[in-house]
Amino acid sequence: MSVDLKKSSSNSSEKSLTCEEQQTKITEMRKLIGPLPEKLAIYCSDAAIARYLRARNWNVKKASKMLKETLKWRAEYKPEEIRWEEVAREAETGKIYRSNYIDKHGRTVLVMRPSCQNSKSTKGQIRYLVYCMENAILNLPAYQEQMVWLIDFNGFNLSHISVKVTRETAHVLQEHYPERLGVAILYNPPKFFEPFWTYAPWQLVKPFLEPKTQNKVKFVYSDDLNTKKIMEDLFDTEKLESAFGGNDDSGFNINKYAERMREDDKRIPAFWTRGNTQSTAPPEPMPTSTVGLNSIDPNSDSNASDNGKVDGPPSHV
Repeated sequence: MSVDLKKSSSNSSEKSLTCEEQQTKITEMRKLIGPLPEKLAIYCSDAAIARYLRARNWNVKKASKMLKETLKWRAEYKPEEIRWEEVAREAETGKIYRSNYIDKHGRTVLVMRPSCQNSKSTKGQIRYLVYCMENAILNLPAYQEQMVWLIDFNGFNLSHISVKVTRETAHVLQEHYPERLGVAILYNPPKFFEPFWTYAPWQLVKPFLEPKTQNKVKFVYSDDLNTKKIMEDLFDTEKLESAFGGNDDSGFNINKYAERMREDDKRIPAFWTRGNTQSTAPPEPMPTSTVGLNSIDPNSDSNASDNGKVDGPPSHV
């Protein structure tokens, strides 16, 4: 997942920087973050830092604060330590799962079915969502950083929406997984969704989303040839599920999916240790003192003090 510093902007209002200017911003941000313990430094590759900078329109101070919050969250929440057996109950109905196909750009595809909600636990739902995000990242090819969400609204009604869960979901995804979403496809949503999304602040979801995220949402209807072309342009219809207009009618099987997830779980430790820092820059020097959970301050301009110690609390990438 190496960073492509020449990557085109996903938002017309985003600053257009040269490769050299972007690398300068990354270097500036490393100085603001300061030295980190190895367990947190592996989440601060050039690619990761660039994502945070893009999310904050290349504002170094805002991006560094965002990244520090994520490092603190990651140190406390430990998303890379979540395993299938812990979240399997949440997965039984297939409400979220990683598909066995990718899109034409090589992006991992997460299928989401709101009508298949089987839990009232906000904590459980968010923990399973985080597990799915980590698994999707684990399965991204080296040249790709983003994923696709396929949201199936079959059987959906407003009773399936929880404002609390929606707010927490938006917070976790936007603050701790910036620039990970390539496109979100809303497949056969209720007809009133699109006009409210386009012309009015949809009070249940839209206010929680960044404008850049809102622009990545596409509406697709099975009876609309124009929007169906979105699916044909993105996916190989032979591999795409029949629920989304493809030719694969195998459907979701929890037993087979559990096997896939257990195998993926075995790969996680190596994924975050064997040179997966994704950075072309030399490693940051380790602090001479032990860095604890309170070693990163999101509100400080720099965590490095004059004596090389770190003043502040930690987070996630």
